[in-house]
Amino acid sequence: MAHVTFKGGVFPHKRKRFTREKALEEYLPKGDLIYPLRQHIGGTAVPVVAVGDRVLEGQLLAKASGDISAPVHASVSGTVKAIEPRKTVSGKEILSVVVENDGLYEKMPVSEIKPWQELEVGERLRRIQEAGVVGMGGAGFPTHIKLAVRNPKRIRYVLINGTECEPYMTSDYRRMLESPECLVEGLRIVLSLFERATGIFAMEDNKRDAITAMQMASGSEPRMEVRVLETKYPQGAERMLIYACTGAEINTSQLPADAGCIVLNVETLHAIYEALVLGLPVTKRAVTVTGKALKEQKNFLVRIGTSFSELPEAAGGYAKQPKKFVCGGPMRGVEMKNLEVPVTKTVTGFLCMSQDYTDKPGVCIRCGSCTEACPIYLLPTKLADAAEAGKEQEFRDMNGMECLGCGSCSFVCPARRQLAPSIQDMRRKLLAQGRR
Repeated sequence: MAHVTFKGGVFPHKRKRFTREKALEEYLPKGDLIYPLRQHIGGTAVPVVAVGDRVLEGQLLAKASGDISAPVHASVSGTVKAIEPRKTVSGKEILSVVVENDGLYEKMPVSEIKPWQELEVGERLRRIQEAGVVGMGGAGFPTHIKLAVRNPKRIRYVLINGTECEPYMTSDYRRMLESPECLVEGLRIVLSLFERATGIFAMEDNKRDAITAMQMASGSEPRMEVRVLETKYPQGAERMLIYACTGAEINTSQLPADAGCIVLNVETLHAIYEALVLGLPVTKRAVTVTGKALKEQKNFLVRIGTSFSELPEAAGGYAKQPKKFVCGGPMRGVEMKNLEVPVTKTVTGFLCMSQDYTDKPGVCIRCGSCTEACPIYLLPTKLADAAEAGKEQEFRDMNGMECLGCGSCSFVCPARRQLAPSIQDMRRKLLAQGRR
């Protein structure tokens, strides 16, 4: 099959060679663990522990505050030190449970696990909910809600996003290479909810070893296939992935289910496997720790709540004075001014840069590069002008609310204008107005 893709996009240097051969290593945190009670889209979880309580790894710290919410579990054993607002990567303060790590890593006893095949659909979804599984590719939408569609028979495709198109990031690649059977079992679970659906592992063509591993693991499954896509950014954006795999197009007013699709990240699928097969809640995740400022660049299994400040030392310390820290990758990641914040369920990577390539922007030369790069046919330079001038209606009229925030326009701009951040700032402002 020819490698399929979408219109537009860009081709940044992938820089995955630094960590693609680095197997996942488990990192044991040294300091206190901070658990924000909103690591997901939806309501803040409600604490069920008190200051002074001793907790075990896997123990419930906070319960979901409604359907669109997710519980939070301890990733270490220790004592609850505080329940108070703490800063997160975004800079916002969120109510958090702080646990003093006792270094013992005593686990909650796991009761006998009933095979998932013997569970009713509602019970399978309940187990996913109770494990605190959310979209772990960045969005954080509670997975049990995503899977509980009104008409399951309308779902024709379950797309597993293994593209990992963001430069530097290789944690999903390592999951697919090291745990393909677990991912196949996870997809069996999801497909059991949608009797008419085909499961597709969607992967860019630069992941040959992982493609082979997933093909071998899923080869005997009649309802699964591996779809090889062109290596291009932002191939992994949900709307681009749906178009590349099915030819269907959706906009911001629609959900993937409207196109007959369910889209899950590799790490989310692995969490579903652990919840239904092993009876484990989400307490850790794969994270790529990379960048030329580090002596070593690695892939870690990091416990939720671990401070980012511990990760450079875990990677051997600094080789050069770091100039910039990014949570995630260089295209869509968030610049960090403070490392004393916790790793959460949605963190995919941590980039320590030895140089800051953000130049002082120049004047638009009307070259049209941003328009050619935009995967959804927008006019980024005009949208940025409207955003910077505070022209809200003009921004709406040019479909600015459809922006993916992928950063392709900023990447190709010869004037180095920060188009995407300006557009996203206006988009967030308008979305907040809508919520009010």
